[in-house]
Amino acid sequence: MIKIGIKNRRETVSTQENSAERLGSGNVPVFATISMIGLMEKTCLESVLPFLEPGQDTVGVHVNVSHCKATPAGMKVWCESELVEIDRRRLIFRVAAYDEVGLIGEGTHERFIIDKERFISKTYSQ
Repeated sequence: MIKIGIKNRRETVSTQENSAERLGSGNVPVFATISMIGLMEKTCLESVLPFLEPGQDTVGVHVNVSHCKATPAGMKVWCESELVEIDRRRLIFRVAAYDEVGLIGEGTHERFIIDKERFISKTYSQ
């Protein structure tokens, strides 16, 4: 059962592959905002997967975050998430990302619980 307060932490490393320069979101070799957001989404997703019913999954629907500090290549980056609100199938998480120096980004992320088969079916029948 999904409950408010579920937490998770996920780590990665800032590399050329996940840099703004490589992903086209900037022209500098630092951890990309889109990489940080991806890390935040994955951290939230993984936190609730063990509590879902068979056939269920979650999809991200809203991200409201700031990226307040650049992280150079080679530095460890991690995200911490906490489920702070549940409204039927809607899940809202507080997220924060850090590197070895300190906070690099924070905000909220919203996900919806879906029936995976029905969701995919509807996606292809539009």
